[in-house]
Amino acid sequence: MQIPLQITFRGIPKSEAVEAKIHEKASKLERFHSHIISCRVAVEAEHKHHHQGNQYHIRIDITTPHKELVVSREHHDNHAYEDVYVAIRDAFNAAARQLEDYARVQRGDVKDHELQHTGTVIRLLPDNDHGFIESTDGREIYFHRNSVVGKGFDALAVGDHIRYVEEKDNLGPQASIIYP
Repeated sequence: MQIPLQITFRGIPKSEAVEAKIHEKASKLERFHSHIISCRVAVEAEHKHHHQGNQYHIRIDITTPHKELVVSREHHDNHAYEDVYVAIRDAFNAAARQLEDYARVQRGDVKDHELQHTGTVIRLLPDNDHGFIESTDGREIYFHRNSVVGKGFDALAVGDHIRYVEEKDNLGPQASIIYP
């Protein structure tokens, strides 16, 4: 990275252990794209749940020479995000997927028009953090909560028309990035 990693804490005290984990995860991002200019990470705790622990929100802003990528891991009552390290892991996994997809486009491995497909959300399973899309050719495509950009998984509804990036997995096709 050309500019040092920036970490901001909101609603929680600064933690050297959390900073160390973020530095570790951020250093691995350069495996997916070698020209990262900057990376800013915000760790925020919301104190709205009195009967539960804090819910953590992680936002990662990555700047490359031609594009800025934003990853925002909302908690939306996901109890896993009561653990800041789980929220960090999921956010950096999503960042790595976005960087990897962007790097493939940059290398010319995938053309922009081939990258995005359209489909309709046919099933949402919020308790299991995933859902399914019906592609225009009738196939069923799996997607995980962490693949949804923008307003997030909880803003999706059955019947929504979306754009997505498809990749092959051992278990079948899955959407790695969902654009509502």
